Amino acid sequence: MPIYEAIRLALKMIWAQKMKSFFSVIGVFIGVMFLIAVFTILEGMNRYMTDEVAGNILGANTFQLRRYTDFNAGNISRETWREWRRRPRISYDDARAAAASITVPVVTAWESVSGARVSYGDRSAGIRVIGATADYFELRDWQIEYGRAFSAQEVRSGQPVAVLGSKAAEGLFEGLDPLGREIDIRGLPYRVIGLVESQGEIFGFSLDEFVVAPALSPVKRFVNPPRVVDVLLVKANSTEDLETAMADVEAVMRSRRALRPAQENTFAIETAAGVLEFWGQIDRLLKILVPGLVSVSLVVGSIVIMNIMLMAVAERTREIGSRKALGARRKDILRQFLVESATLATVGAALGIATGLGLAFLVRATTFMPAHVAPWSIPIAVGLGAGVGIISGLYPAARAARLDPVVAMRQE
Repeated sequence: MPIYEAIRLALKMIWAQKMKSFFSVIGVFIGVMFLIAVFTILEGMNRYMTDEVAGNILGANTFQLRRYTDFNAGNISRETWREWRRRPRISYDDARAAAASITVPVVTAWESVSGARVSYGDRSAGIRVIGATADYFELRDWQIEYGRAFSAQEVRSGQPVAVLGSKAAEGLFEGLDPLGREIDIRGLPYRVIGLVESQGEIFGFSLDEFVVAPALSPVKRFVNPPRVVDVLLVKANSTEDLETAMADVEAVMRSRRALRPAQENTFAIETAAGVLEFWGQIDRLLKILVPGLVSVSLVVGSIVIMNIMLMAVAERTREIGSRKALGARRKDILRQFLVESATLATVGAALGIATGLGLAFLVRATTFMPAHVAPWSIPIAVGLGAGVGIISGLYPAARAARLDPVVAMRQE
């Protein structure tokens, strides 16, 4: 019997015995649906972390000089945390010396962040307040939608001016033009001079609820201890320049901290790779756990298919005997039942793929979770379905092939 004819008969049998076929494929269906849904969301998360999260938090060809890393992969011991907390803070002098030591073209900026109550008239909100230098907007690739950014002169003289994120402006100045108006930041008056274009959201959290003020303006009183900065940000033109700049900053900071060659750094230099490594740990763990959970469902599905096929062999004993009497060889009977079993499982896998994709995109449409189809997941799912069908059909097919045609035709 040609293979296409065997598949046609198998599909006809599935259609004729819908309820039995449904219970045959339910295990494969659930396993493949779960596999596709999870891996589609994981693939979307991988792209989201690479293109959006790492890019928005750190940016391309950008690194940060910090007291200790902001993103940490794995468990951090209590002793390590204590050691990090004992490290000296990044001072103004450290930031200036590190920026001056870089031997390649870069853009540098300071950043100090603290939450604060910001108000205008009877409206107020808890907003992220950023003390920064003039090049901060260029380094972050933030475009000024309305008004202007503050200048280096305004930073040096500590002018009380502010640039707002779009969400912060909307909350404080609903229906009003914010330019030129004064907001209150912890009792300090600041004149609004610009609005930043919307940066969107990450995992459902807005990136536009912020106020940026000059680093040396009065906000320095509460964003950090005196003459201390949270982060020195450095953006290079290329990966090669980035590595050179990182080496320059590390060398000058080790010199300023009087560290011997064998001593570890008492500061951190963090790039987007650190963020992606943090996510990579989670991604690898999920890719180990998910197949394990799916395999349980597939094993249950294969047992069900094997039992259904054994019942089919018992019900079709006379048919098998008739076919053998008419000249069907053992391998023809074996192939027929293997094809039926594989077709059953593949149909279940196909339905699981469609449902899994639908579930993943439903999650994307109703939550902040991204989804993107991993091209390799579809053939793997189809292969799993066919493989489960062949494996679970081996014993029933072999049993059918071994039937004696005379005994089989006598079967009532």
